Amino acid sequence: MIPPRPSPSNLDEFVRGLRRSVPINVAIFPFGLLYGALAVDNGLTATDAMLMSATVYAGASQLVGIELFGQKVAPWLIVLSIFAVNFRHVLYSAVLGRRTRGWSPLGRAFGFFFVTDAQFAEVERRSDEGKPITPAWYAGLALPVYLAWVAEAGAGAYFGRLVADPHAIGLDFLLPIYFLGLVMEFRGRRLWLPIVAASAAAAILAERFIGSPWHVTIGAVAGIAVAVVLTPSAPAGQDSGEAAR
Repeated sequence: MIPPRPSPSNLDEFVRGLRRSVPINVAIFPFGLLYGALAVDNGLTATDAMLMSATVYAGASQLVGIELFGQKVAPWLIVLSIFAVNFRHVLYSAVLGRRTRGWSPLGRAFGFFFVTDAQFAEVERRSDEGKPITPAWYAGLALPVYLAWVAEAGAGAYFGRLVADPHAIGLDFLLPIYFLGLVMEFRGRRLWLPIVAASAAAAILAERFIGSPWHVTIGAVAGIAVAVVLTPSAPAGQDSGEAAR
């Protein structure tokens, strides 16, 4: 009889998560610098920029916020704009809640705070591999990205202007490539193509006729709508998310 394989230690799980954080940090690096530089241009200090990264921790929402801070816009409208851009995180947390049912309330609160687009995609990828989402693995993935994002805001505030045009050297293209790779990892799911196609089409049209960053939320809502319409009802006892795979 073959003895059961021992469960990985928390340190092993943390290191596995740490390895998965490396490509994320490479992809977000130029955008962290860009945010810091734009924050200073809009009247924030380097400390303010880092504090916003540490508390809001949502790149697109932070960029929307700093653009509105310098204008005569009502505070409630700024909050509403940031919420609209970041609404997809509510959906991410709903899915993550199913993946972390065995965690303590404090651990789940920790997990929800650190949810990002890349973090969510990595959780789903690991879940598809049949591996558990352990707190140690999640911390190894989340903490390096969070700390790097805060540090990049400070670096961008001090040195961001040294790169006059990030577009000229292709820095702005790193993040789209990374996210395209994440999306392609899920192409084995049954409804992948119609959902991605609907989301992409809606986002492109919204960006064209409404403008950024609203196309992010509109594209996400379109994809969700297609998933809801095309996903069959789950049998009793089966997770509806599993029925869509």
